[in-house]
Amino acid sequence: MDMTVTPALSIEGLRFRYPDGTPALDGVDLEVGPKERVALLGPNGAGKTTLALHTNGLLRAEAGRIHVAGTELRPETLREIRRRVGFVFQDAEDQLFMSRVRDDVAFGPANHGLRGTELDLRVDAALAAMGVTHLASRPPHHLSGGEQRRVAIATVLALRPDVLVLDEPTAGLDPASRRDLITVLQQLDVAQLVVTHDLGLVLELCPRTVLMDAGRVVADGPSHELLADGVLLAAHRLEPPTGPQGLSG
Repeated sequence: MDMTVTPALSIEGLRFRYPDGTPALDGVDLEVGPKERVALLGPNGAGKTTLALHTNGLLRAEAGRIHVAGTELRPETLREIRRRVGFVFQDAEDQLFMSRVRDDVAFGPANHGLRGTELDLRVDAALAAMGVTHLASRPPHHLSGGEQRRVAIATVLALRPDVLVLDEPTAGLDPASRRDLITVLQQLDVAQLVVTHDLGLVLELCPRTVLMDAGRVVADGPSHELLADGVLLAAHRLEPPTGPQGLSG
C-alpha cells in the first residue's frame, strides 16, 4: 500500500483471549486501503469473526492497536469509530428493529445529530446505493432474507463509514438474492472487509484475500492466486471454489 495514503483500517499486533483463556487472536496485523475490498478467509475457529468484532470495539483486545482512517480506537473515540466502521452482522434481523425500513436507515445518522433535509438526503442516498428505495415504507421483518441483508447494509451506509465489515454477507441467500447483493457491493465506493466461507463471492468481489488460521494471518495476496493454491487451502481446511466462478470449474 502507498505509505502516503492513510488506510481505511489498520490493525497492529492484535491479541485477544476469551474469558476461559482460549487464545483467539495471536498478534494480527492487517491493513485495508481506502475503497479496497478484502476477503477474510479461514476455517471455523480461525479468529475471523473475533477480529471483525474488534474493528469497532465490540470486543476489546489485550494488546495491539486499531486505527480507522487515522483515528485510533480508544474509549474516548469509540462513538466515532462505530460511525466510521459499518459492521453488518450475519443475521440482518440483529440490526433491524424499527417499524419501517426508512426509520431503520435513519436511526444511526439521527443518533449522531442529523435532522431535517440533511437526514432525508442521507437516508435516500443509502437506500438508493443498496437498491432498496422501493422498500422504504415496508416493515423490515416482512422482507425476504436478501432484502433484509441489503437494508441492514443501508443502515450503516447512512453513517458514511470509512469501511464496511461484513460477516458472511451471502449466508442463507438464494442464488438470485446472492447475485443482487454482489452486484450492489461491487458498486459501493467504500472499503470492505468481508468475512466469508463463500469462495465464489471472494473471486467476484474481493481482489485481495487474507487467510487466517489459529488466530494468525497465514497468507495475504491476490485472491485468484491464493484460491488457486490447493496445497495452501488444504493445509488450512479449505477447498478450492468450484462452479461458474471457481478456478476448478
